[in-house]
Amino acid sequence: MRIKNIILLSLVAATIGTSSCNKDFLDKDPLRDPSSGTFWTSDADVQAGLAGVYARLQANFMGYQRVYLDAFSDNAYGDPQNSFLPNIAQLTTGGINPSLGNGSPIGVMYSTPYRIITSCNYFLDNVDKAPIAEPAKNVYKGEVRFIRALAYFDLVRNFGGVIIYDKFPTVLESAKIAKSSREQVYAFIEQDLDFAITNLPVAKYNGHAVKGSAQALKAKVFMTQRKWAEAIPLLQAVIDSKIFGLASDYAGIFKTAGQANPNVNKEIIFSTQYLAPNNIQRALNGMDLELGNYALLQPYKDLVDEYEMIDGKLPAESPLYDPANPYANRDPRLDLTVKLPNETWKTPTGATFNPANISSTGFMMEKYVDLSRAPFQPATTANQTDQDYVHLRYADVLLMYAEAKNEVSGPDGTVYGALDEIRARVGMPAVDRIKYNSQALLRDFIRHERRVELALEGERYNDLKRWNIAHIKLPTVKTPAGTPLVFEQRHYTLPFLQFELDNNPQLIQNDNY
Repeated sequence: MRIKNIILLSLVAATIGTSSCNKDFLDKDPLRDPSSGTFWTSDADVQAGLAGVYARLQANFMGYQRVYLDAFSDNAYGDPQNSFLPNIAQLTTGGINPSLGNGSPIGVMYSTPYRIITSCNYFLDNVDKAPIAEPAKNVYKGEVRFIRALAYFDLVRNFGGVIIYDKFPTVLESAKIAKSSREQVYAFIEQDLDFAITNLPVAKYNGHAVKGSAQALKAKVFMTQRKWAEAIPLLQAVIDSKIFGLASDYAGIFKTAGQANPNVNKEIIFSTQYLAPNNIQRALNGMDLELGNYALLQPYKDLVDEYEMIDGKLPAESPLYDPANPYANRDPRLDLTVKLPNETWKTPTGATFNPANISSTGFMMEKYVDLSRAPFQPATTANQTDQDYVHLRYADVLLMYAEAKNEVSGPDGTVYGALDEIRARVGMPAVDRIKYNSQALLRDFIRHERRVELALEGERYNDLKRWNIAHIKLPTVKTPAGTPLVFEQRHYTLPFLQFELDNNPQLIQNDNY
């Protein structure tokens, strides 16, 4: 049964390093505090606590707002009017510094994962009180340790070495400790995922993390560390399990109806879940309004130009390209991902719908926008947006497999086959074996295919960083105002905000900030 209609439990009222004065760091609501004598006494209590842990994923970049990470890449422009993520546009043009407010994108990149970690640790510290048989209890622990690993993975990718908390601190001062090294954080993540892989069920994803979720995430952890050979067996295990597969409907992966369809949701390996009417993404906002009406994430032409023609050639090389109609005969994923210039959106009744805002780049986001709820106005069903954000999907597994295999041993049939499977789903031709016949050439094509397949899902920023090309690629792109994007070598690791340093004297600022 999917974890939907989640009741947000007050596991803790505040989290590590996020309170303005820290006085409420350990405050708990006595009426709802799961540590009371009436809690942790049954399986139902444990499942309620588990739901509270999953609910933490709904916030900021761990939930639906994760798509906005593409605004830190060459894929999309983050509209400055986005009050939920203030300064997002300025951060891409040289505005990264430790003096930003705690509610800034960098602030929530740090605080939100720690809220998740705090809830995970509170659960793990207390679950043994419940009278539950060990196998079942270890499944619950495996789910929570998977989620903790997911949170720490975000932290280490953004900030490098960070503080490791493996217990819920009961005294404020015990939380004020030094950060661990990047290598130690990765080792901690891998330990959590090893436990999850051992104890989670071999099953289709149904709202709870399963063995395949942990295997796919650990593979991504290895890929980020450039441990290609270590990633391959994990990816092979997910593929060989035959539990997951490519969805029959590419666009449906990102819509509520598709996510409930067995022919579509078989691709989803892990997601942050929502459910209308009581557990929507955000009151009077959410993806449909923010992306499909207010254009808060605007695709760059640099992304649009990445899409091939249907013959597998780039526009400049294809006889199918028509300068007068440049978006005809293109890879079908383009029109399923981006609202193109002069494209008409219609409501379910057939009426034409015009978004309230005009995109500065000329393009709007269509992926994750559900036209069945149009017109997108706060007074319509658009205010009930509940698409699940998909963290891990099978196409990503195939792409990682192709990349890892190519890095280890170069092109072979399994590498081409994984790519062909993804492309065939949307009717694109097989990879040209003659053109992409070397490790270097195929590497570039795999990176192209990742960009196209996973566009506007929040993956591109971390891909550019792990390939160590963000400082090369991003300055070639300009904002709608003509300002080049800025990404310096130091930006591969973000700064700790001054707020966090003031709260914890043991926390040392990252280099070059």
